[in-house]
Amino acid sequence: MSTETNKKIVHRIFEEGINQNKPGVFDEVIAATYVNHDFPVPAHGAEGFKMVIGMFKAGFPDLNVILENTLAEGERVASQGYFSGTHRGEFNGIPATGKSVKVKYIDLWRIENGKAVENWVQMDMIGLMQQLGVMPAPTQP
Repeated sequence: MSTETNKKIVHRIFEEGINQNKPGVFDEVIAATYVNHDFPVPAHGAEGFKMVIGMFKAGFPDLNVILENTLAEGERVASQGYFSGTHRGEFNGIPATGKSVKVKYIDLWRIENGKAVENWVQMDMIGLMQQLGVMPAPTQP
């Protein structure tokens, strides 16, 4: 597959699957063997990915992901951006706060035969906790 095709797969995951709330896209572009190395869940493949997204959507029902940059080389696709949403449900044991958040992330995908097979995610979880008010923000000098 070309790097442009691999980038389109990642774009579909975010734009169609998450932002347009079309989880059937995950079944099309995520391999049965897919694993997310940073958000472990008890299932692999599209079902495992849906569990991770479900956790975020339960806490932030209006979740929206903005891809700011996407780079690809061979079977690897890196994306950088942020998600925004309003904390209207429990997330990671934190009851709804009603607060709006904007959380930066960067991730790396491995695409094989037109499907995502692996994913690594680094997200500003400290910034998220500070925005939710459950962790103090650093003091200004």
